[in-house]
Amino acid sequence: MVRSCSVRTVANLGIASALTLFLGACGGGMSLPSFSSGPSAPPEPAVVPDMPASIRADEIVGRWGLASYQNPNDRARTEAAARSQCKQPYVITAGATGGVVMHLADQATPQELRLKGSPSGKNYIGPAGPTPGEQDREIVSFDGRVLVTRFVDKDAAVRYGNMVYIRCAPRA
Repeated sequence: MVRSCSVRTVANLGIASALTLFLGACGGGMSLPSFSSGPSAPPEPAVVPDMPASIRADEIVGRWGLASYQNPNDRARTEAAARSQCKQPYVITAGATGGVVMHLADQATPQELRLKGSPSGKNYIGPAGPTPGEQDREIVSFDGRVLVTRFVDKDAAVRYGNMVYIRCAPRA
């Protein structure tokens, strides 16, 4: 009788230990299968299709004087400073796939970027991906002669401010 009692005790302890390990694993991120007929997980959010920008890439291709400001009161002075930079213009060229070739924040080499629209009606310039993406710049204003952009990334926006591009007159 002592022998059968100790075997039963050992078996019960083994089962209890196995159940403890199994239940501990369930609480640690493992999940049991669901046998209910309802959905087990919320549906994936719908992917928003790329929206075209209201500004075309060919509208911003060209030679630009470039300067930046932080304080909106400095915009007029900054536009004059940008105009004076036409001696050494920032050149925006057409990309091979319909975008424009520009620099991203903190990048020495320019690359092709896309003009992207958004449901809010804002336009952005940036690499392919979600709009607005962290590397995008918002087009704050554009009238054909003056382009003002601001980086979406807060750190880059503080460092670079509002970028003012003034279209340089074509060479005679």
